Amino acid sequence: MQLAANVTSGDPVDWHATNWKQVYATVKNLRQRIFRASREGDLKRVRSLQRLMLRCQANVLESVRRVTQMNQGKDTPGVDQKLILTPEERGRLCDQLSQLDLHHVHPVRRVYIPKRKGKRPLGIPTIVDRCVQAMVKNALEPFWEARFEGISYGFRPGRGCHDAIEKLFRLARPNTTRPWVLDADIEGAFNNIGHSNLVQAIGNFPARELIKQWLKAGYVEDQMFHPTDAGVPQGGVVSPLLLNVALHGMEQSLGTYYTPKGILRGTYALVRYADDLAVLCPTQEKAIEAREILSQWLGTRGLKLSDEKTHIRHLREGFNFLAFNIRHYPAPNSSRSGYKLLIKPSPEAVKEVKRKLKGIWRKHVGSPTVALINEMNPVIRGWSNYFHIGVAKEVFTDLDNFMYRRAQRYMKRRHPMKSGWWRTEKYMGRTLGRQDRWVFQDKTRNGTLRKFAWTKIVRHRLVRKTHSPDDPTLQDYWKQRRAKPQVTVFRRRQLVQRQQGICPVCHQHLENGEGLHIHHVVPKKSGGKDDLSNLWLVHHNCHRQLHSSSAPLGVRRLLEPRTR
Repeated sequence: MQLAANVTSGDPVDWHATNWKQVYATVKNLRQRIFRASREGDLKRVRSLQRLMLRCQANVLESVRRVTQMNQGKDTPGVDQKLILTPEERGRLCDQLSQLDLHHVHPVRRVYIPKRKGKRPLGIPTIVDRCVQAMVKNALEPFWEARFEGISYGFRPGRGCHDAIEKLFRLARPNTTRPWVLDADIEGAFNNIGHSNLVQAIGNFPARELIKQWLKAGYVEDQMFHPTDAGVPQGGVVSPLLLNVALHGMEQSLGTYYTPKGILRGTYALVRYADDLAVLCPTQEKAIEAREILSQWLGTRGLKLSDEKTHIRHLREGFNFLAFNIRHYPAPNSSRSGYKLLIKPSPEAVKEVKRKLKGIWRKHVGSPTVALINEMNPVIRGWSNYFHIGVAKEVFTDLDNFMYRRAQRYMKRRHPMKSGWWRTEKYMGRTLGRQDRWVFQDKTRNGTLRKFAWTKIVRHRLVRKTHSPDDPTLQDYWKQRRAKPQVTVFRRRQLVQRQQGICPVCHQHLENGEGLHIHHVVPKKSGGKDDLSNLWLVHHNCHRQLHSSSAPLGVRRLLEPRTR
């Protein structure tokens, strides 16, 4: 299978001449073959396919694009202070990574990010190391996806926080036989993983020597090198996968099992998101016993439960998990059991978002109002989209009232000599499609402040059992689960709907981390119009490829003017 003419000929990689549709199809096909061989228990075939993946040019190209154009840390350098910013640099990097056996691992750069209490250390690998880690991850992840437990939801393809919360919703219903909860957190999980146990779990993976080098690479802080005898760098591409590998088997350690029909059996029910976990138990004594079992099991891996963040609570008292509060509330008149389960945003999460929003209001007192709105809207949209799967309507209304009070203070501070009626006319009004006339706006620059209550409450559909996107028999299932891109501009929403959320150049989901551009099939300078029939919504990299003279002929033909 040819990826591009320059790849098979041995010439330097021309980034814009790459057939991305074929690249992604090749990587996807190899991942599915590794997954299928792992499910069948054919370890010899798994290792052969993993070696093929590590040598595959498509894997190199996909990894370089992911690290240098899609990941959020693409503009963050490692210890070498190098970034890959141009197509020419990406092409040279692909040529370099084709010689994987010659790769030398660098230490990571230690940085700190603020957290609620203190700071969290991150290890930032070099761009080259991140690309190699992405290549290794494509070879290692499908093998483990075929083996991971269904109750693991963190840092896995096709799974997320909402699946973990929905799983807890099903386990913690008012008629549950497991009303006691061990709410636990693994202390410094990334920094304390034991290397020997992790290397043993990886086995004879073809790139195990590279993984050993990453584990022992050390870190640089204040220009001083520090060796590492335990842990994985939190910030590496492959680190979350290694954490899941180290924690695999936790459910089995608690004695939990499933019938052939998938029915849960055993004393305990576990839900895990990376290093956060909740164990539902029948009694308080069993919850204490579960804590002891997990402490011993984690001890063999160099880990332990955090004393500060590990609690045993009854569901009537409630507990926090992934910023949600899960609790049984009295309902003697509406529930057979006398209680109902409500999952709401936790009080700490509400307090934190109010603090953040208050800081933005204060920051923009002297700025144009549209700058305030542009910084505030992503925060509101992101927070409400995260919590919209729970019982959040009342919280959303409370936050909108908070924002209204802050808006009043903002208007008085900017115009202290004007009347309330004047300020209301200047900043408040209606917006298209809504009856609310108390919407904060910058009317001169067409800026509208979003409200939390505009986000609809929608229940999340739980991912089934151990389903994985790498399973070739479940492609229709994952196509139906694919989330719609969060596009706010009406014209772009029309294009997303027409394209069914797919980029026509690379045939990948539009929401993959890259910026989105509108491409005119007939350029405006040649008389092209802004009609939908003349527009495509494409990724930033795909748009640059379309305007490159070296773009593959098939790509250029794909986007020729369409007739109606």
